Amino acid sequence: MTTSSRLLALLGLLQSRATWTGQELAERLTVTPRTIRNDIERLRELDYPVEAVRGPAGHYRLGVGARMPPLLLDDEEAVAVAVGLRAITGMSGLEDTSTRALAKLDSVLPHRLQRQVRTISDAVQSGPENTGSNAPDPEVDPATVIAVAAAIRDHEELRLAYRGTRLQVEPYRLISWQRRWFLVARDGRTDDWQSLRLDWMTIKTPGGRRFAPTELPGGDYPAFVLRSTAAAGWQVHVRITVAAPAAEVLSRINPTVGVVEAIDDQTSVLVTGSDSVETVAAYIGMLGLDFTVTEPPELIEALRIQSERYARAIAGSASPG
Repeated sequence: MTTSSRLLALLGLLQSRATWTGQELAERLTVTPRTIRNDIERLRELDYPVEAVRGPAGHYRLGVGARMPPLLLDDEEAVAVAVGLRAITGMSGLEDTSTRALAKLDSVLPHRLQRQVRTISDAVQSGPENTGSNAPDPEVDPATVIAVAAAIRDHEELRLAYRGTRLQVEPYRLISWQRRWFLVARDGRTDDWQSLRLDWMTIKTPGGRRFAPTELPGGDYPAFVLRSTAAAGWQVHVRITVAAPAAEVLSRINPTVGVVEAIDDQTSVLVTGSDSVETVAAYIGMLGLDFTVTEPPELIEALRIQSERYARAIAGSASPG
């Protein structure tokens, strides 16, 4: 193996695993540990931040530098990244960024891998992403996702402007659901846990103080988001009185659609929502149960329009008296 080929192979090994001993690298490349040490120095001269830890547990690792180093991908990794870049949706700004990244990757892919990527792309089509609502999908700035993720990693509070209020919360987990991004956060002063939509927040800088993490009761972050969203994660929220026991209502809905509260043996309340009143009107009509809606006025109007539309639809098919 030539020196240049060996350096590329060494760089690929360092990028594939967190740490390597000198002996492991030497065995992989069929050279001596002294050659590995010399090659490590060559990589450092090329501005690759290779760190060395000496002693019995000594090892090499590729550290964090001042700029993004070139990445070496194996065949399967390159194909997976290319296919993934073609499929990115739902976050403002990433479409253009992914196109640029894909162009760079395509320009260096061997022809056989380009054929694999094209084969997969030509054989796969995506259906509509949003079929459950007439509301447009919200878009989230990638910088917001990165800032929130960094605060989660560093256990640093976030200061937010959120739907007309100011919040300072401890961030714990990002959840992607229904083409929306949610942050599970805790108010350190009140111990209240919240599910916050990223498209509704503006991060204020500088951030808050560092905090010691606290375990979410139950520990299931996705389940917490699903429960919370019905009550606080939509543009439109409603409480619908249903003429049926809570168990029957629960048997007719997906648990992520809403929360059901029992009033008595024959009556319950469904707490649900969506980003449009038309979607809520359609959902509750699918219950197949009698219900009563007293608010909000926009939902009452949507139901009135829907009922008149249905009445007109069957008027022409009514049998003559």
